[in-house]
Amino acid sequence: MLKMLAPFCALALATSAYAQDLDGKSVADLLPLAKKEAKVTVYAFTSRIGRVEEAFETAYPGIDMVAFDMSSTEQIARIKSEAAAGVAGADVIYVSDAPVVLTELASQNLVTRYVPPRMESLVPEQFKSPLLAQRLSTKVLMHNEEAYPNGSPVKNLWDLTKLEWKGRVIMVDPLQRGDYLDLMTEIVLKSDDMAKAYEAAFGKPIALGEGIDNAGEQFITDLFANDLVLVGSTDDVNKAIGAKGQKNPPIGFTSYSDRRDNEDEGWALQVANDIVPSNGIVFPAFLALNATAANPAAARLAIDFMMGDDSDTGGDGFKPFYVAGDWPTRTDLAQHPDAIPLSDFKSWQIDAAETAKIRADVADFVLALQ
Repeated sequence: MLKMLAPFCALALATSAYAQDLDGKSVADLLPLAKKEAKVTVYAFTSRIGRVEEAFETAYPGIDMVAFDMSSTEQIARIKSEAAAGVAGADVIYVSDAPVVLTELASQNLVTRYVPPRMESLVPEQFKSPLLAQRLSTKVLMHNEEAYPNGSPVKNLWDLTKLEWKGRVIMVDPLQRGDYLDLMTEIVLKSDDMAKAYEAAFGKPIALGEGIDNAGEQFITDLFANDLVLVGSTDDVNKAIGAKGQKNPPIGFTSYSDRRDNEDEGWALQVANDIVPSNGIVFPAFLALNATAANPAAARLAIDFMMGDDSDTGGDGFKPFYVAGDWPTRTDLAQHPDAIPLSDFKSWQIDAAETAKIRADVADFVLALQ
């Protein structure tokens, strides 16, 4: 048995050494190796990857980027099943849902960290470890600014539980999409804030129902009791909230950055930023390597490209993400002119480790309400 294992151990060590050597190479050094591979496969949680694919192939002719647009939940399941089957799958993983990615993928070495050398001094440590975060994204309360030109009709999250919003709050089912479950989990984690907000909304301390442990659980319970509308996709949420011509549109949780599609889709989406105690969550979007990438040099080249070039806005590689509602983790990129500065954004930044501790319990809690 030991004789049989020896060649495999030697191969693993050689592969690891090669990967470490690649990690330190510049773009100029990676390029000829990537051209020999001629291909890089990317799993991405956003349709914007199509624009990245086109820009990458223009910048690096002869290297075919094969991009797959799928939710983070779908990616995580696929990466696990491919690893179990010994299939390499993607070379690059572009994924959110940090609590699951860090505890179930990174911790099991199904995805690995790569920071392009030129990014080492440009990205703060908190966004380089344990994985590289390319940008910060959101799941926050949004409204229709055509119907509500004076700002959000809601000033307190608890307003969503009042009769006037019965059946008029919409979001993707948190049991189908991890980032929405992260939102529910954060509401529970911030129960002290939710209790204070309850008293501000109703003028009295919160009284918990039977079997309810905290103000966050009470909010989720009351939200479901107020006929929360659950749908299958973020596009469904955006259309329902943002479609122009509505007199009494719903309000709901979606991505602040989806305002970028207002003109093309005929929407009037706007973020509800002036709200107590928070409008939702901000979370990282990770760029990582498949631990068994079939095209390791091209994979590193693709990650470097998606981190943006040396211009003030990141150039073509970052252009799809240089929008109001996405904040780059690079400290040298200019603030988007239409964006609310992150420091002024009324949201909770998730702590993936803390979220992971109770996420499954929150999922069970939500399941019992459906």
